[in-house]
Amino acid sequence: MSGYVSAQLSILCLNIIIAYAIFLPAASGQLNLGAGGFAIIGGYVGAYLNSSFDGLGWIMPISIPLAALATALIAFCLSFPILRTRGVYMVLATFAFAEVVAGIVLNMEVVGGAAGFPVDGHADISVLAPVTLGVVVFCWYLMSTRFGLALRSVHDDENVATLFGINVRWVRVAAFTLGGLLGGLYGALYGHQYNYIEVQNWNVLFNIYVLLYVLLGGTQTPYGPLIGALFFTFVPEMIRALGEALNSDLIADGRFALFGALIVLMMVFRPEGIVTRTLIERIVGRKSALSES
Repeated sequence: MSGYVSAQLSILCLNIIIAYAIFLPAASGQLNLGAGGFAIIGGYVGAYLNSSFDGLGWIMPISIPLAALATALIAFCLSFPILRTRGVYMVLATFAFAEVVAGIVLNMEVVGGAAGFPVDGHADISVLAPVTLGVVVFCWYLMSTRFGLALRSVHDDENVATLFGINVRWVRVAAFTLGGLLGGLYGALYGHQYNYIEVQNWNVLFNIYVLLYVLLGGTQTPYGPLIGALFFTFVPEMIRALGEALNSDLIADGRFALFGALIVLMMVFRPEGIVTRTLIERIVGRKSALSES
């Protein structure tokens, strides 16, 4: 496997994990713009636990899970005040959380401050791929359980969900906490993949992109984040490769403008996302009809 292919697959794995971190809260109706905050916490906790330079020097199989659990604990505590907000106020609250975390870490000399922090252990594609597969399987299974049904019910109509005996508040707390767990896992894996982290890796644009992964892919099914991550990982590279193949500087240099226009078109023609429940039902119905015939 070439270095380029390995690098692209590693980026894809990381994008899938962080996409599901935002998908789980979104599946219950929570628009979360704080992916960077979870990534920073997980990344720096994992880095500090693993690094032998001003850190504890713990091995990677311990530092990564502990970083994810620490982020989940913070997400659990944070969920109670944040879930009192609704709509655009929740978006602003989660965005403020990410900015506060970034500001705190930037002024913490124990983890390098603005200069960043080194990580000893290296997580290559042989580590990222199985973990990503496990995350995908876990989320798909979770959405097929009663908890997944409760998430969809709360997303569709929380008043009806309450009438059917669903504790809306605790369902949302659980979804937010699981999202924090996966966000911390992403941050720790990112640090171990690149062996160095800095707060600037998870800026405002990162938070917007991750939310777009989910919104563009679709929040109605667990296929959505996977499709969204694939779209955002490979389409820009495909546009760049097309520009090189056609020897067109206009396409190569303007690939991000073309990509932005493509995103706008997708949101116009598929406002509910690329993958919806209706689409899945149609595909399943066609397969059933073909098998019966």
